[in-house]
Amino acid sequence: MTQDTLGEQVRTVAALPPGSAPFSPFSPRGELSSYLLNLLSGPGMDGVGELATIGDHALARAGEVITDDDVQLSLFALYSLAYGSFDAFGDRWEWSPELIRLRTDLEHAFESALRERIRPPELPAATAGAVAEALFGLTAPAPSGPSLSRYVAKHATAEQVREFLVHRSIYTLREADPHSWAIPRLTGRAKAALVEIQADEYGGGNPGRMHSAIFAGTVRGAGLCDHYGHYVDHVPAVTLASHNLMSMFGINRRLRGAVVGHLAAFEMTSSIPNRHYGDGFRRLGFGPEVTWYFDEHVEADAVHEQIAGHDMAGSLAEDEPALLEDIMFGAMACLRVDDWVGAHLLDAWQEGRSSLRKPLTEA
Repeated sequence: MTQDTLGEQVRTVAALPPGSAPFSPFSPRGELSSYLLNLLSGPGMDGVGELATIGDHALARAGEVITDDDVQLSLFALYSLAYGSFDAFGDRWEWSPELIRLRTDLEHAFESALRERIRPPELPAATAGAVAEALFGLTAPAPSGPSLSRYVAKHATAEQVREFLVHRSIYTLREADPHSWAIPRLTGRAKAALVEIQADEYGGGNPGRMHSAIFAGTVRGAGLCDHYGHYVDHVPAVTLASHNLMSMFGINRRLRGAVVGHLAAFEMTSSIPNRHYGDGFRRLGFGPEVTWYFDEHVEADAVHEQIAGHDMAGSLAEDEPALLEDIMFGAMACLRVDDWVGAHLLDAWQEGRSSLRKPLTEA
């Protein structure tokens, strides 16, 4: 296929209206996602061979991969094949070599952009105690400065906290799944610690206490839809990037150190913010069916942070010292990307505008 023919095919697919991709669960945001979503939602596999070239074009056009809507939505759609998030995307696509090649190309660009912007701190000694101490220092709450959780506790309106839940729904309605990819990729003490944390995340055998199920109750109690992916069209690229970061770390064995560091930082920065979030929802008159999720994490994550820092991340560094740098990079990436998402919400709200791409009235 010539470049002119390829370009014409891409433009034709990109020009299709959103509804022209049968059963597509969300709308495209550029030429690559248009082509990909129409392919995934369509009846056949014609055109899959052109994906790599179209992906190259999309990456060449992207000014900042981390916040590029077309790239991040495409990566999100590709990861959804492994999770089984959307029935509209058939199982036959999961191990398509062409889709895996595209995903790998997008991951390489995404990871390179992250490593360029996020430098790990000075590395501690590769001992459990030193790594845990370094992680607790890295994740210590700042006494001042912008804070999404403090804003929600004291200032956010009812409409703003509903927007907050929409952003959170992209990960939290599937809470724990991205980090669980690491279980078969670890051994010994780190694996046991990760399983201990994840067992709590999945409700300890009680499906009603799975954190994703508790969050679904929060979403319903706030008058929102708890169907996974319902709000993909509403959230910006940076919110998708936060979820894609976890998926990329978890699904690639070579990044097992990074996913462990990410989870450690995630758990260490959960308890205090969730107390603030719960206080904010109570201030606005929401009841226990909404605040249960946040209150549950105040207690659970105060325990998890100790396990994550010492028994999981620290033990992994002791057993595999070569992974130390990635452990710290994963922790830093968690903090920085969450900061970018929080800054997006705060900037919008303080300027008197919505943080969403389109209003909830169009949900």
